[in-house]
Amino acid sequence: MARGRRRQRGRAVDGILLLDKPQGLSSNEALQIVKRMYGAAKAGHTGSLDPIATGVLPLCFGEATKFSQFLLNADKRYLTEISLGVRTDSGDADGEVLEEKPVPALDLEDIEEALMAFRGEIEQVPSMFSAIKHQGQPLYKLARQGIEVEREARAVTIFENRIERFEGDTLTLFVHCSKGTYIRTIAEDLGQALGCGAHVTALRRLSVGPFASERVHSIEALEAVRDRGGHAALDELLLPLEAAVMQWPEVVIPEASTWFMHKGQPVQVAHAPTDGQVRLVERVASAPGEPEQRRFFGVGEVLDDGRIAPRRLVAR
Repeated sequence: MARGRRRQRGRAVDGILLLDKPQGLSSNEALQIVKRMYGAAKAGHTGSLDPIATGVLPLCFGEATKFSQFLLNADKRYLTEISLGVRTDSGDADGEVLEEKPVPALDLEDIEEALMAFRGEIEQVPSMFSAIKHQGQPLYKLARQGIEVEREARAVTIFENRIERFEGDTLTLFVHCSKGTYIRTIAEDLGQALGCGAHVTALRRLSVGPFASERVHSIEALEAVRDRGGHAALDELLLPLEAAVMQWPEVVIPEASTWFMHKGQPVQVAHAPTDGQVRLVERVASAPGEPEQRRFFGVGEVLDDGRIAPRRLVAR
């Protein structure tokens, strides 16, 4: 006998919210607070920020969760404060101090020379306090139990790594990096290269792909909007589903072909790009005299034979 489908609690909310994650909360804790505020049935975040970190944390609601992976794969920009002379077990200020060393007499040229090793494509061994899973368990949970496991080095790309300030034993860096980069690991490895150890004392994520910190909303600001206008006012803060992939070329799919795409079949479209990933839009009927409306309904990929295959589609 078939089991009944579990009833989903909460509102059907679709869109992307740019949260300014506060310090002291995990990404999931921040997500759950905002999800309850919206009364949303389904939501997820795109890439964890450590509790010590603040800044841009895109939250995807409803159908937007289908496109969250494209933000996970996006470049990130950070501003980080690094304290020299102290090494912690976690690589940041939330950890236990393992070692303290005097900081040698360093100038900007010394720091700049050391930073050369942390530009371009580099290899990183992820921290034991990262969210990477080992046999189903996040590494940070194992680390808190005093367990350390072997981690393989991963290739990441540092597009830019520049000194913003160097004062006393505190170094402030701007870092533009690829997905999977751990800023705390850069701090630890830089401290080792300088011979004195180092750890992150502050970290702010400035951008995720196309999303920058100028457009984020704090939890306090969201509460004020909710108290003033309820769910309707909160919904107005949401970015559209396609915001995660706006940098991809748009392809208008003829009405006769959208049916095939919703069945998972690739279609031929005239004047489409010859390769890569694309945004799929369909024409929407409009009243006479009104401009033509177009509606985003998913993302696709151009196949070798020129047809466009659907990859993630919005539910009808």
